Amino acid sequence: MSGLSAAFAAQRLQLAAKAAVAAGLAFAIAPLMPGAAANYPYYAPLGALVAMYHNVAGSVRQGLQALAGLAMGIGLAFVLVTVTDPSPFAVALIMGIGVLLGGLPGIGSGSDWIPTAALLVLLVGGSNPDDFSFGYLLQMGVGVAVGIGVNLLIFPPLHFNAAAASLDDLRLALGRQLTDMGIALREDWPPKHEEWSRRSDELAEAARSVRHLVKEADASRRANPRRKLHPRDVDLDYRNLRELERVTFHIQDITDVLSDVIWDSDVPYTVPLEDNAPLSDALTATGDLLRSFSEGDPAEQDEHLKAAKAAVEACMAATAGRQPEHGMVPASESVLLSLHRILRAVGTGG
Repeated sequence: MSGLSAAFAAQRLQLAAKAAVAAGLAFAIAPLMPGAAANYPYYAPLGALVAMYHNVAGSVRQGLQALAGLAMGIGLAFVLVTVTDPSPFAVALIMGIGVLLGGLPGIGSGSDWIPTAALLVLLVGGSNPDDFSFGYLLQMGVGVAVGIGVNLLIFPPLHFNAAAASLDDLRLALGRQLTDMGIALREDWPPKHEEWSRRSDELAEAARSVRHLVKEADASRRANPRRKLHPRDVDLDYRNLRELERVTFHIQDITDVLSDVIWDSDVPYTVPLEDNAPLSDALTATGDLLRSFSEGDPAEQDEHLKAAKAAVEACMAATAGRQPEHGMVPASESVLLSLHRILRAVGTGG
């Protein structure tokens, strides 16, 4: 995952640099605002920071939601200012109502700004809440506009590389899991290497992380002018993701079955000793197939797919008609069924 870490570090540095530029520009523009708004220049860089997000569509959404929350909070404060002076009771009331309004659908990140804006108008606006509210909202609006503009015009981020790298990393991890289990089947039981038996949750977490990154890549192309210069089939990424999620599920099942067979003496199923070698070949060939997708050679992938299918079929033939031990169910059939489903998912994937 070192490549992913480096990508995230670069994205964070880029976001920090753009936030700095946007805040500086907003603060430079702030004194040019009309009327009393010029007296509150410090809210402009805050607005720029609020709108700075790791994709353009998110910047627009987050900035507009913040402004909507501010407008609602200012309106709430004006209602209370007309009926009461600042007091502990007024503060408590405005906070409670503000938090309730924050639960309205569609307000998103603006929910936190409703009570914040209301409280500032009530306590900081003092005897002149009109000027403060006007300046506060206008300067925040200027900052949001600058933040969105900077994010749109200065290398608007596309998170395609992180998504592609995460898909490749997950394939490699799944392939390693299969080959490690294939090795375990050829060792004396219990095998010396048992790290694979503890990776089930790790694989599930990796699949969830990949889904998040693919969704981030999809979001980063929206309203992004660079998407035409860097085209990518994100729909294919989603298809590959769904394929890998199915594969992850079946590999987790194989992991659980083999772990139980090896270390749990109470389970009513087993892998007959004579099945170990053909099962190992089938697991290893399928693992090699998954790893081959990172190399990008369709001809080699096709060869690995044929080899994996042949190994699974050979194992099925070797285990067919074998009489189970008394009172025990052969787990080989469960493993083979999972491998068959993995091959079907990979063979029909994008």
